[in-house]
Amino acid sequence: MILAAGRGERMRPLTDHTPKPLLAVGGKPLIVWHIERLRAAGFSHIVINHAHLGQQIEGALGDGGGLGVAIEYSREASALETAGGIATALPLIESDVFPVVNGDIYCEYDFSRLAEPLARLAAGHDQAHLVLVDNPPHHPKGDFVLDAGRVVGSPLMSPAPTVPGTVSLADTTCPPPLTFSGIGVYHRALFAHTRAGEKAPLAPLLRQAIDAGRASGEHFGGRWVDVGTPERLQQLDESLRSHV
Repeated sequence: MILAAGRGERMRPLTDHTPKPLLAVGGKPLIVWHIERLRAAGFSHIVINHAHLGQQIEGALGDGGGLGVAIEYSREASALETAGGIATALPLIESDVFPVVNGDIYCEYDFSRLAEPLARLAAGHDQAHLVLVDNPPHHPKGDFVLDAGRVVGSPLMSPAPTVPGTVSLADTTCPPPLTFSGIGVYHRALFAHTRAGEKAPLAPLLRQAIDAGRASGEHFGGRWVDVGTPERLQQLDESLRSHV
């Protein structure tokens, strides 16, 4: 699934007339970079949700035939946030376990690397697998802590109470937080209590999975850009066009 329903407020005025995933870098829309990489990794059926100017996305991509994939659309009257959008789209998703990628990022991640977490989640061992990246300058505190392939905490999670006679996490050496890339693998059970058609954020569900010890992760060190401002969009476009 590719998430493409956001309004892109920080990208205005560009997103007043163009949905953010259709903004072009390096000669093609952000969302097309994702579709091409997903197809190269063997994913042939893609679900895209949309709200803001969504008909432009459908007009640009159609049924996906021109890009070598089959695309279905989950149409939202207004954006339902990440968990709400995924829960609403579940009837279109064939598998119990599936990758999800934000449509408004650029990332040179090889989606074939998700084969192992897809198989592991399908076996019922975890409910989420997160791809994490180094913290960018605009998000220095990160989102989640990755330790030996497990997502074990986040800066927004309250520390567990210290039991007398034990060592608290604050007294141990803990890996620094990393930033969530917007790429993850999820089991549909993660959304069992999220109602279709209602707004719902993803972060609380991820924290529940982390607390239950059911979230794995990996660190991706390649090129990743959160295309959150017109300046970042321009910088990325110039970089890709110059093959840097």
